[in-house]
Order: sequence, then structure tokens, then C-alpha cells
Amino acid sequence: MNRRELLAAIAFWAAAPAFARAGDFSGFVESLRAAALAAGVSAATFDSVASGLTLDPTLTGKRAAQGEFVQPLKSYIDAAASPARAAKGRAMARKYAGPLREISARYGAPAAMIVALWGMESDFGAARGDRDIFRSLATLAFLNSDNPVYAQEFVAGLVLLQRGIPREKLRGSWAGAMGDPQFMPSAYLKYARGFDRAGSPDIWTSAPDSLASIGNFLKESGWTPGLPPLIEAKIPRDFAYDSLRGDFGAFANAGIAPVAGGALPRSGEAMLFFPVGAPSPAFLLSGNFFVLKAYNFSDSYAFAASVLAERIAGRPILRAPWPKEAQPLAFAERQAIQRGLAARGLYDGKIDGRFGPVTRLAIHELQKRARVAKADGYPSRAVLEILDKK
Repeated sequence: MNRRELLAAIAFWAAAPAFARAGDFSGFVESLRAAALAAGVSAATFDSVASGLTLDPTLTGKRAAQGEFVQPLKSYIDAAASPARAAKGRAMARKYAGPLREISARYGAPAAMIVALWGMESDFGAARGDRDIFRSLATLAFLNSDNPVYAQEFVAGLVLLQRGIPREKLRGSWAGAMGDPQFMPSAYLKYARGFDRAGSPDIWTSAPDSLASIGNFLKESGWTPGLPPLIEAKIPRDFAYDSLRGDFGAFANAGIAPVAGGALPRSGEAMLFFPVGAPSPAFLLSGNFFVLKAYNFSDSYAFAASVLAERIAGRPILRAPWPKEAQPLAFAERQAIQRGLAARGLYDGKIDGRFGPVTRLAIHELQKRARVAKADGYPSRAVLEILDKK
């Protein structure tokens, strides 16, 4: 079975509704046997993991508590892209300058971005996690029956074990992510690459292999060489706020320019983003910003990784003052905004209180209909007031 067939089999079996979800944990784990065997895992390998596997009670509620989804954006950036982490990133970039030059040329992503993701994921190898991924993934699959991904990853981990990766290496975060790049098992199967392209990639003890794997992830996820993921922007006083997305040429014609000087990219689509409302600070998010979301779906994560990369590269970022929110919205209020948008046919996503591009574009449309002068897509109390009107 080749890699494509293997991943297809894992995806099919993990998503299949025929899983016999028993009322007890051991019964549930046993229900994953058919998926594992279909993916090429031997009965002996499955039994070596399943036998005696117990539920991890510390994982209850973990999925909803990830910092990148619940912290205010500026607080998250200050911690994840701190000056100390940037300084460590610069030291690592110097230490591995030779391999990084080759990796960057091979995969098209800048060295600073690759190193930034290494720092975001495991603090450059200092925080890989030490939980048994099989216990974590089986527990999360059992506790979150609405999400088949955890069962898929459990099976993918068994495939790694079947292929000869020692059980003692298959340890990581509470979510089952492993090694310096914090790859889930399926991501390892798809993206992991050895720097010297020989043998199984070692993302646990080889920094060059980890960096090559991150570079390959970015390339395979659609990274466009030479395009910054975000650009800090100056907004002209007469900007009309008619649209928050379009090509860079349209934004340039509207008078938007980089804070750092120079010109906007000549081609590509972008989204205008106001973290705390118009007019400043403002950023243009390019297609590469959304490639970073393939690594971690959080907008805060992609934003902080972009800031960290700029700081590792020694370029100033976040130059404009960042006002503090006077009355941050509570979680229930954020959900109320999404429900209100959905009731008006402007939003059809999850009511999860998370404000990504889809929610912000829906808010922008609501603001335009209400003739708000600066329709910035920002989820404020003023938006709640608009939604409260009949």
C-alpha cells in the first residue's frame, strides 16, 4: 500500500459511521481495530498498544481550552512571539544557517518563517511533550465523538509503530503532536522529510530533519515564495471601507501602503484586518497567512508566527500603537454576534465565539448595511447594538 492509499484508508475508516462506539473506553479502543488492520497494521501491533490502554482523565475539556483560541490576540502575540523567543530564534538560525539555506532553497519558504514555526511549536525542541500519543489520541477520540480526526490520528500512529518507529519515540503533547515540529501522526506520514533525504525522518533528535519537514509542510500546503504572510499597513483618511478583501493592486489603488515603506506585492489576494478596530493598527493578510493556518487553524497562531518570523529576521513589526480594548466581549456575547449574523443570513459557520475571517467579513457586510462609516469587520459592542435593533 503506497502513502496515498494508506492515508485514504485511514481517512475512510476514521470517518466511517460504522465504528462500534461502546459505552466503555476499552470497548471503544477495540472498535478501532478494523480501521487499523485496513491501514496495514498487524493484529500484534494493535494489541501491543490496545492492551491495558487506559483513559486519561486530565484531557477532559482540553480541546476547548487552547490558548490561541481563547486569549486576546495581543496577549497571545506578546507571549508566543516575545523578544526572548525571537532572540533564541535568531541564535538557532545562526546555528543551523547552512542547512536552512538549503532547506529554504528546496522548499521556497524563508528560513526565518521555518525557524519561527519551530519556536511556536516546541520552543526549538525544549517543549515536545512527554505523553503517550496513543493514550492521548484514544482518549480524545472517546471524549469527542463529534470529531473523527482523533481516531484517524490514533490509527496513523499505529502505522508509524508498524513501520518501525519505536514506541518510546511516539510521545508528545496532550493532543498527540510529536517531535520538534509537533506533527500529528498523519502529518508525519505526509510531510516529514529527512534533510539528507535518507531513511525515516527524525523529528525528535535531528534539527535539520525537523526544519526540512516544516519547510516541506509549507511547500505542500501552497506557500508562495517571496510573499509575506502579513503586512502592517497605513490606511488613508479617505479610505471607503467598501471591501476588506481583494487583490493587492486594488488596495494599493485605494491608497493603502506598507508602514515599513516601499510598495505592496504586485499580485495576489489579501484581506484587510483590524485587530482592535479601524483605522489602526491595520494589516493585510496574504495567501501565505492562510497557509500558516494549515499548520494551526487559529488566526492568532498564524499572526503570532508571522510576527515572530519578522522579529527573527530583524525587521521591525507592530509599529503602530495597539489600543487596549475598553470592554472586551464575553464569550457569550461573541456567540450572540454569530447567532445574530446567522439569523440575518450573513453567517453559516459554527457558533463557537471564534472570530476568524468568515465572521469578520459577515460583520463587515452587516456594518455596510447599517451604513457604519468605518465598516472594519471588528466585533465590537456597537455590532451587538446593531444586531439588537429589530
